Amino acid sequence: MRTTHQSIEIRVDRFVRERLVPAVEIEHNPVLVEVWEAPGEPVPFAEARTQSYAPIARGRRWGRPWGTIWLRVRGTVPPSWGPSEGAIELIIDPGFIGDSAGFQVEALVYDPSGRTIKGIEPRNDYVRVHAQAGESFEFYVEAAANPNIIGEETFAPTTLGRLESASNEPLYRLGRIELVRRSVQVWELIQDVETVRGLAHELPSDSARRAQLYAALDDAVDAVEPDAVHDTVAAGREALRGVLAAPAAQSAHRVFAVGHAHLDSAWLWPTRETVRKCARTFSNVLDLMDADPALIFACSSAQQFVWVQDHYPELFERIRARVADGRFVPVGSMWVESDTNLPGAEALVRQFVEGKRFFLEEFGIETTEVWLPDSFGYTAALPQIARAAGAHSFLTQKLSWNEVNAFPHHSFQWEGIDGTRIFAHMPPVDTYNSMLTQSELAHTASTFTEKGRADVSLVPFGFGDGGGGPTREMMAAARRAASLEGSPVVRFASPSEFFAEAEAQLEHPPVWVGELYLESHRGVYASQARTKRGNRTSEALLHEAELWAATAAVRIGAPYPAALLRSAWRTVLLNQFHDILPGSSIGWVYDQTEEEYRQVAATAEEIIGTAFAALGQAAAASDLRANSGPFQVDGVPAHAIAVARTVGDVTVESVGDDYVLANGLIRARIDRAGHLRSLVDLASGRELIPAGERGGVLQLFTDVPRRFDAWDVDVEYRRSQVDLDELERIEVVTLSPELVTIEVERTFGRSRVVQTLSLGAGRAALDLQTTVNWHERQKMLKLSFPVDVHTSSAKSEIQFGHIERATHTNTSWDEARFETVAHRWVHVADRRSGLGVVNDAVYGHDVTRQARAGGGTFSVVRQTLLKAPLFPDPEADQGEHVFRTTLVPGTLDDAIREGYRLQYPLRPAAASPGASPAASAASAVAVEPLVTSDSAGVVVETVKLADDGSGDVVVRLYESLGEQAHARVRANFTAAEPIETDLLERAVTPSAVVETVAGAALLSLRPFQLVTLRFGRLGGAS
Repeated sequence: MRTTHQSIEIRVDRFVRERLVPAVEIEHNPVLVEVWEAPGEPVPFAEARTQSYAPIARGRRWGRPWGTIWLRVRGTVPPSWGPSEGAIELIIDPGFIGDSAGFQVEALVYDPSGRTIKGIEPRNDYVRVHAQAGESFEFYVEAAANPNIIGEETFAPTTLGRLESASNEPLYRLGRIELVRRSVQVWELIQDVETVRGLAHELPSDSARRAQLYAALDDAVDAVEPDAVHDTVAAGREALRGVLAAPAAQSAHRVFAVGHAHLDSAWLWPTRETVRKCARTFSNVLDLMDADPALIFACSSAQQFVWVQDHYPELFERIRARVADGRFVPVGSMWVESDTNLPGAEALVRQFVEGKRFFLEEFGIETTEVWLPDSFGYTAALPQIARAAGAHSFLTQKLSWNEVNAFPHHSFQWEGIDGTRIFAHMPPVDTYNSMLTQSELAHTASTFTEKGRADVSLVPFGFGDGGGGPTREMMAAARRAASLEGSPVVRFASPSEFFAEAEAQLEHPPVWVGELYLESHRGVYASQARTKRGNRTSEALLHEAELWAATAAVRIGAPYPAALLRSAWRTVLLNQFHDILPGSSIGWVYDQTEEEYRQVAATAEEIIGTAFAALGQAAAASDLRANSGPFQVDGVPAHAIAVARTVGDVTVESVGDDYVLANGLIRARIDRAGHLRSLVDLASGRELIPAGERGGVLQLFTDVPRRFDAWDVDVEYRRSQVDLDELERIEVVTLSPELVTIEVERTFGRSRVVQTLSLGAGRAALDLQTTVNWHERQKMLKLSFPVDVHTSSAKSEIQFGHIERATHTNTSWDEARFETVAHRWVHVADRRSGLGVVNDAVYGHDVTRQARAGGGTFSVVRQTLLKAPLFPDPEADQGEHVFRTTLVPGTLDDAIREGYRLQYPLRPAAASPGASPAASAASAVAVEPLVTSDSAGVVVETVKLADDGSGDVVVRLYESLGEQAHARVRANFTAAEPIETDLLERAVTPSAVVETVAGAALLSLRPFQLVTLRFGRLGGAS
């Protein structure tokens, strides 16, 4: 009777399950296990080692959520375990529930000297024991009772995300801890079988190769005797040797296998636990490298190296040695694997500056890759920033998560807003946690879009998200696929090896222009609004602190607080990690970020105050103001301290049931329900609110995404719109020639909102402030502005420029882009002008077209203010929030200026008693700007001192309007000829500087070009 492939498969399953797996362990022996429970937060090894340990038995419950126990394990290798076949290992099961790695109980094993040995996880549960027969051994095991926040991927609300809300009930039962002698040959046979049957699954059902593989599996089962597995295992391996030796075809797809452990710097655990996850994962990697010299491991995130350096110095030095060997490879060039849509321009620069500087200073390595497999979409500013930092290749995996449109390339050139291109790769394996299974390898080969022109792709392999990294099983799978008929060819490699080969293969790679928009996780532009405000505020304060500290250093010779600034920046950069700033972590993470942002603010304010004092200024009541922004405000020049002056006055009158506010520049009409009915630019007579429409309407939506609460917004939310029209009160609360303010109060659900609409003198802008006491669940709040503009696109600010997106839904790509990110403003306009909708801490927006009753369309701009997800933080954003919005009639230039004005409001800075060495007696300008640009479109974004301590002044600027520009940038201090540099302040071949003289540079810039200039100081303070 003919044996079918299905029957062989059933036979092989039983063969592995009942015959091979039990035979892996030849013998086992008990050990002594003792326990000490840490009373609070984790303690270092030196402290744990000195504690009193008591015996603990298998099955005992332990581990309050987020708690830690230390186990002391002692034993002796039986004298009978001589040099015969077998590896001696300690099996450790601290209480695993299922086999998910990184999301439950984990452990780290130490030797008695405190040297980390290896991490312990469900599918990596052993420690190699180097004691000989008759010799004793001792280990210490730090077991962490991390709760499984996800559960069975139900994403249900949980109290486990904060230490204070979690119960004290133990989560785990101590499992098996035993010494075993392992049959290497039986284990190798299991790996043989898994490769052969895995490959057979992927081949066509009628292929001769598939039949050959199943026949070999059938023979292997026959060859191994059930009652003599160890004696006959060699025969089983021999039965498979022929099919495993058949070489791959010359045309086979080639996989560059890069060891990896995508380790989230925080997510369903706090950063304090990530520190320990790093130690477990990196110890695993080093142990595997000791056992298998082929492993090359790529590790991103300078922050994670720093954590290990600070908390596990001995482990760090072992990593340093492997880095020198070229086997433990720093990649990514960034401080963390950050979000890229939400960080501000200079913050995204600092991700590269701090990351690359660390790798250079500690390892002497110039990283050249951007490694962001899991971030939630990628700003179109990134190619230019990355190239300016010295990176020339980019990797992501996340676009494979697109909900509607399959991204069309795997290896391609990505072009940013300024025209800069970077070589990019999205591994067709569609995971950054590959196990190198034949299924994954087959998927890689079949889906690779550039086949015919290229034949290489990268596969990051190793347990990730919660850490863990590569395992010996993965290494075995790769070895068997090194050249295997029917399978892609697999080789161990570094990322740089892959990128060199991939780029060389594609002489004319396809080009993707603009942002890499992720058609998923659109809710991360709004979730955890406090953290987003903390980020925006911290970025602004550090900008101010650097500016005024540099000014004081140049003008007065004051010390520049480089170390304080660097430490504060690193805190902000950490919190831009792609599961922190986007709002997709547990509550514990956000409690910590709020405290850290308070510390950053305190540090920045201290630096600013010290700089003002050095400049002869002090914060006090006066008309002197410090302007940290790049544009003149109320008579105060950019980056200067001067007398502020406001011209004009404001009036308010009642017209029918409405309030009409005017200041000679704009006129606004507000109805008795508190909504904006008219907004007129008086210079042009342009009405910006469509007839019959209302601006400033708060809209509430049901927000129950199909999958992930904090991450997602699904388009179906639009069906549930409720306009919040009910009014508690409306009144004029400020009435003066300088300012008129109308206050509106509403209640809805369990929440309350107070809105103010204000018009000030001398400024063509209407200000709205929305204060929300938010207590809704699974709801979303938006603020809506209809604009009387017919346009097919809207401009949104991103880092160092803006992006233009369609407001229509002509294509599936446009339709899927229904929630988008903007920084300080969105601008909708026709050929003449339009309206800028400016914000102080909002990122999520949607911009649509709406049909008029009589024909034609107008635009609707909405800000997404708040979400109320239940997972992973059921208390997300409950409480009070304040949002500031400015409506700016006019051109793109006006929106840009107001965006900076809102982010950098004028600071009081009155002259101290006595003469100020920085003040000019003949001028209202008390402190001149260090650097000026004579082009309104060329924005000086950052002024600081050089990182190398030389005292040079570094200026970062960009073209902001999306057009070619010329500018003369001049230093207002005694300076040498400026040089153009990269982001790390190293001289580069000029791309923008066309002429230099002492203290000035003439620039010719392409649209959105980013330039860094370095001005050497001559003659000390001036």
